[in-house]
Amino acid sequence: MNIKLTIEYDGTNYCGWQVQPNGRAIQEVLEQAVEKILGVKIRLNASGRTDAGVHALGQVANFFYDGNVDLWRLQRGLNALTPDGIVIRRAEVMPDSFDARRDGRVRVYQYRIWSDPWPSAISRRFSWHVHEPLDLSAMQEAIRHLEGQHDFASFQAAGCDAPHAVRTIYRNTLTRQGELVLYDVEANAFLRHMVRNIVGTLVEVGRRERAPASFAELLEARDRTLAGPTAPPQGLFLVEVRYEERMKDEG
Repeated sequence: MNIKLTIEYDGTNYCGWQVQPNGRAIQEVLEQAVEKILGVKIRLNASGRTDAGVHALGQVANFFYDGNVDLWRLQRGLNALTPDGIVIRRAEVMPDSFDARRDGRVRVYQYRIWSDPWPSAISRRFSWHVHEPLDLSAMQEAIRHLEGQHDFASFQAAGCDAPHAVRTIYRNTLTRQGELVLYDVEANAFLRHMVRNIVGTLVEVGRRERAPASFAELLEARDRTLAGPTAPPQGLFLVEVRYEERMKDEG
């Protein structure tokens, strides 16, 4: 059986998705829980890695099990064995050919900025507090330069192992809901720290420290040193991974 899991998690107390020697990882917690239920060691194959402190509403992973399993009991068991900050939202059987990482067509992220002079006791774990006023119109103008296929090397973290920096952003929007400024972006794939580097640079636009047109210049320059700082991890959410083909006329 090729089993697909859709996972929601609060990444605050974890070193990220991938198993690492320097801390507790989401993947490690889930693999240990599956082993307790099924009695065999498995390796989860995820749609992508999330860094330390980053959250997920719709991470996707799959694994193979040589036998039959009641999916409802599996989902219930995993949610009983894992900490409260990790929840299996769905468990499904997929064709053997399904690969959570390789078959992903669209990945959707959201970054949350708490835009208010005063911090939030509740939202501090899930947003970046920016106390200065932000010019949302300027920020919205800046992100228009990002849509389409570009080389995003100016927003690529050092040490990123991607073979190239060309990515396609299908849509990105910036909206305000009360004190929260929400940056939503969907693309075929993302580079390491790409969204956080975009947001860090975007906040400079919002503070009127750089012009909206500088985003076009950054794409052309392909130089990370010219972009802004990396936004902190707690504001970032992996929202959804889509596996269906995009409609030709969409967006």
